[in-house]
Amino acid sequence: MEVNAIRARLFRWSPGALLAVLLLWGIKHWAFAAPPLKVLTVPVRIADVEQTVLASGVIQPRKLVSVGAQASGRIIAMHVNLGDQVHKGQLIAEIDPQPQQNALNTAEAVLAQDRAQRASRTAALKLAELTFKRAAVTLAQEASSQADYETAEATYKGAQADIQALDAQIKQAVIAVELARVTLGYTKVIAPMDGTVVAIVAPEGQTVNAVQAAPTIVKLADLETMTVKAQISEADVTRVHPGQKVYFTILGAPDHRYYTRLRAVEPAPESLATDSSGPGAGAAASNNTQNSAIYYNALFDIANSDHSLRPSMTAQVSVVLNEAKGVTTVPSSALREARPDGRRLLRVQDHMGSIEDRWVRVGIDDNSIAQVLDGVKPGDRIVLDSSAARLNSPGAS
Repeated sequence: MEVNAIRARLFRWSPGALLAVLLLWGIKHWAFAAPPLKVLTVPVRIADVEQTVLASGVIQPRKLVSVGAQASGRIIAMHVNLGDQVHKGQLIAEIDPQPQQNALNTAEAVLAQDRAQRASRTAALKLAELTFKRAAVTLAQEASSQADYETAEATYKGAQADIQALDAQIKQAVIAVELARVTLGYTKVIAPMDGTVVAIVAPEGQTVNAVQAAPTIVKLADLETMTVKAQISEADVTRVHPGQKVYFTILGAPDHRYYTRLRAVEPAPESLATDSSGPGAGAAASNNTQNSAIYYNALFDIANSDHSLRPSMTAQVSVVLNEAKGVTTVPSSALREARPDGRRLLRVQDHMGSIEDRWVRVGIDDNSIAQVLDGVKPGDRIVLDSSAARLNSPGAS
């Protein structure tokens, strides 16, 4: 009865009134309806992921030798230029040999004089021996006195002692000659190894003094193999070990990676070698350590046949702790709280727009992308906007 009455009233309305009612209903519905939910999502991807320790390093030649002068004097000739390739035994420079030549001549003259004296004393020894023997015969024949015999014996033994002293003196003179000859040889500076001239410290015309220390003439480096010395912080050094994979880039070629293996990690910081603190300065050294960062040198070598790597270049180093190739990955920022069993929360949006919580196992995480071992598959959409996800999650108001 009531339904029929309502129908009757509607039929009695004019078409314009009915249209107005419908229009008002539509405006109210669209004006106050909730806007569609928009969230920021990214797809699950297949990618490579690695966990690394980052460090800054310096490239140096594996072999670097300072070729010094062992003779004092003025450099009268330099036979190499900067960048030249030299071979072991090659003449590098010459120092004025005249002072050393004079010293050799003097030593040879002293040796000749000592030998002449020995020849003279040898003749005297022969005479003293004959006199002594004659005195022994005449004493036995009672043709001479005991005093004459003793005098002849003393003269003979004295002549023998003179010869022994001269022999020792001649040995010293021979050593002096050899030393002077070696010193003269030092005026020719010879390359101790194959390598490249990377520095000329004392140019032609400069005077060097080798009395107290051997001044450096040139520096030779073997550029075929370079060593990178990377500074590892104390927070990371316990995770770094010899044999680990390592790669680095240089400023001039940031897109090219040089790969090798870690050779060694020094057991103490480099600052320890320069610490001159005595036993009574332990507290001061401890304070200095606490107030400064501690780094340990990690060393590795790299072949450099094209000499593209040069001494003192800066290397951006990555020591690989873990890596995985072609695995399921998500952005690290999408991972949310973790459960006691270690699983992490991901929010996944399906093709209808609904958002679902999934607890997944995580593998390697480099703080940019993370490996996901289960719970999602490539192509799934992962929610990054946590506030929107909360609004659309089950139970949200």
